[in-house]
Amino acid sequence: MFQYKSRRGGFTLIELLVVIAIIGILASIVLASLNSARQKSRDARRIADIKQIQLALELYFDSSRSYPVGAESGANFTGMAPTYIATIPVDPTNLATGYQYKSLTAGATPTDCTASPCNYYHLGASMEESGNTALTGDRDLGALGITDNFDGLNGACDASTGADTCYDVTP
Repeated sequence: MFQYKSRRGGFTLIELLVVIAIIGILASIVLASLNSARQKSRDARRIADIKQIQLALELYFDSSRSYPVGAESGANFTGMAPTYIATIPVDPTNLATGYQYKSLTAGATPTDCTASPCNYYHLGASMEESGNTALTGDRDLGALGITDNFDGLNGACDASTGADTCYDVTP
């Protein structure tokens, strides 16, 4: 007669495939959560960097009675480092450029300041999360003039359209 062998310990192919599928699903959920946490972390760094630059700008203003003359992305904060700030922070995702900065002359409507003394400025960073609570308390200063590409009301702090993800401040 036929004798059946008893099943030895081990897993069937179907069981292994089910376990691999479950692990894959869990891994994708974890990676999605990590990506969101990384975005929030980079946005928090941007806000901290802007606050550091603001402090350095105020120290600079106290000693020279003017903010540095500068315009647009990757502003050259000439004379600020290392006297007023150790190094000028750059955006965590785009290390080649600095934050948006524009020197202005205060008034009913701030205007471009191309020569010292400049008594006002506009400083900003493009955030990754449009739901960041810091965006509700920022300045939201629009573009000033035809050639101004720094717009605190639009997408990436430039003249693009979209949700307001520009965190911008003024003195």
